[in-house]
Amino acid sequence: MRPATMAGMTTADPRAPFEWLAASESQASPLGVLFSVAFFRGLDRSEVVRRFNNGEDSSQELDFQQLNDRMVEFLGKTDGGSGGGHVGVFPAGEWSVAIEPCGFWATDSDVLADLSRGCAVLAITRHDYARHSLAYAIDSTLVTAHALEIPHIRWGTDPDRLNDYMRELGMVLDSSDNEIDWDAAGNTTYNILVPRAFALAAKVTGVSFTPDMLNEPLLVGPIAYR
Repeated sequence: MRPATMAGMTTADPRAPFEWLAASESQASPLGVLFSVAFFRGLDRSEVVRRFNNGEDSSQELDFQQLNDRMVEFLGKTDGGSGGGHVGVFPAGEWSVAIEPCGFWATDSDVLADLSRGCAVLAITRHDYARHSLAYAIDSTLVTAHALEIPHIRWGTDPDRLNDYMRELGMVLDSSDNEIDWDAAGNTTYNILVPRAFALAAKVTGVSFTPDMLNEPLLVGPIAYR
């Protein structure tokens, strides 16, 4: 018997736990259509917050709603050009997970070089007004990165580092193929891109970013990058 399906995918599909991260703007999604999530190996959450804030320690223990409130207040003051202005971090096994509501700094190449000093960082940005992206850096060196809709165009010192995992998830790695996947009916499946990126992150880090993680206590601090 075939497993039950959900939105055209089987329950065994590794993307399924991350479908909530692809919610449209009209749907009630806690993270919305612009956010970054970064997985840090080798740093505790206090150090992650300090790195986002240029080494300054002005963090507080807050919940996700309070983090969102600070983001909304920051957007009101800055008109959104600098992102959400705040990051919240919680531990997950050997990793620390950083959430930037309405933010994009974790996948910025210059910022990522600073964030990844002496550690490994895998970061994903969903940005419905620009491009979704994934970047993986180790000790200030960008190892591999790509825009989620064109995974066959990768860059970094070892752009093929994650290829085996990417193939397992059905990513198109040959430039002669379609840049964006198509389903059996001939429709673009653009909404799989973000869930698939988080499925890739789970393979690399062993951390599945699920909705219940937003209930974790967060160490929250400002982001100094502008």
